[in-house]
Amino acid sequence: MSVTIGEALRFGIEKLRVSGDSPRADAYRLLENFVDCNSAWLIANQHEALSESARRCFVAAVERRRSGEPVAYITGRSGFFGASYDVNADVLVPRPETEHLVEAALEFLRPRSNVGVLDIGTGSGVIACAIALGLSNVRVDAVDVSGAAIATAKKNAGRLGIAGRCRFLIGDLLAPVKGKRYSCIVANLPYIPTPQLPRRPNSAAFEPKAALDGGPDGLKLYRRLLPQLRDFLEADSLVLLEAAPPALDRLFALAREQFPQARCSVHRDYANIDRFITIATGSAAIGAE
Repeated sequence: MSVTIGEALRFGIEKLRVSGDSPRADAYRLLENFVDCNSAWLIANQHEALSESARRCFVAAVERRRSGEPVAYITGRSGFFGASYDVNADVLVPRPETEHLVEAALEFLRPRSNVGVLDIGTGSGVIACAIALGLSNVRVDAVDVSGAAIATAKKNAGRLGIAGRCRFLIGDLLAPVKGKRYSCIVANLPYIPTPQLPRRPNSAAFEPKAALDGGPDGLKLYRRLLPQLRDFLEADSLVLLEAAPPALDRLFALAREQFPQARCSVHRDYANIDRFITIATGSAAIGAE
């Protein structure tokens, strides 16, 4: 069956209308993956014939997307902070909102030199890699309890050429870096309350449950982490913690309880929704909330 690129795209868009709110974008991303060209090329070459192998792969990918599977898992790639990362069903799909943590960390780190950064719950390694890509004067340790996630993170760091400045360790929270101190600690831990975990066909339900489930109120792991942090921080340091917006007030209260002398702040995401908190010790500070 011979079809053009335009016909394939129209087919994909129509099929995906029932499975998501971005059928056009999803169809283009899926077809890009099988013709190895960007959307601009697809738009300019709508009358070009699509190879039979590409057509079959595209049709199969559309069906996977119709079932709710994230586009990033189908293509094996996801963008984050200007770079492309390998992703798979062992790790979360990077969220645009998490880019704010990277921006805040880079703002804090930029004036400093030869500093250490710790990324807790690194997953695919996007936060650790983005920080290392953004500044050449940092060394980043990244930990995750999942060995499969750490393998993916190592692959990403190697492909991006920063493996020499990123160290990936398997273990629970701070256990793999016992005895070390850092100028900046970033954590994006599982924070969805167990009763609110997504179910299929919601795309998030395809992601690893262990990377989503934050316990009864979404803060189970943060309650374990916060009392341990002080022993891992330099005197002048910054901690950044992402959580679900409804839990930010409670996380903020926990941070103030553990760091009564620090400057604790709540920060918003692109949608102007509370998304993460910072804990600044000593003279550490970042920009306006």
